[in-house]
Amino acid sequence: MIYLRLIFEFFKTGLFTVGGGLATLPFLYEISNKTGWFSHTDIADMIAVSESTPGAIGINMSTYAGYTTGGVPGGILATLSLAAPSVIIILIIAHFLNKFQDSPYVKGAFYGLRPASIAMISAAGINVAKVALLDLSAFSETRKITDLFLWKAVLLGIAIFILQKFFPKLHPVIFIALSAAAGILFHFAGV
Repeated sequence: MIYLRLIFEFFKTGLFTVGGGLATLPFLYEISNKTGWFSHTDIADMIAVSESTPGAIGINMSTYAGYTTGGVPGGILATLSLAAPSVIIILIIAHFLNKFQDSPYVKGAFYGLRPASIAMISAAGINVAKVALLDLSAFSETRKITDLFLWKAVLLGIAIFILQKFFPKLHPVIFIALSAAAGILFHFAGV
């Protein structure tokens, strides 16, 4: 039964996700809230793993989520289910695109999809920032602004952001490796 539910949830996610891999995040949050298969913190871990492994982030996150929910078969089913709608739609569009590419309806649809995908990615980014940079439970207990932020994470995020601006030609893997090394150092140094 869990496998059928994985297929359904990830097929639906693949069908309605517009705008790339990060646009899957609102759907993952919805799956988390509905099923309890993984927490919002787990989603932040999925993002970290998915961003630091080869491949499309949406596919990587579906594999991770499926694996944590249903083992290896769950990972495979979630991945295939997420990709299937795109493959089907691309095949249909490729068949008809030459005939309809100048249609005002098609142009209008693409015009409307662009801001929708930006909004979904932005909403997902805000949710990730809340999990990665804020400690809402500590803040709710003390009401001190200093307890609202996970300061090490905020400083690390700022440092990586600045490094990317000063060294834009460095490969993203270097920044991912630096972040992972800093996280390990923070963890074992007790900082």
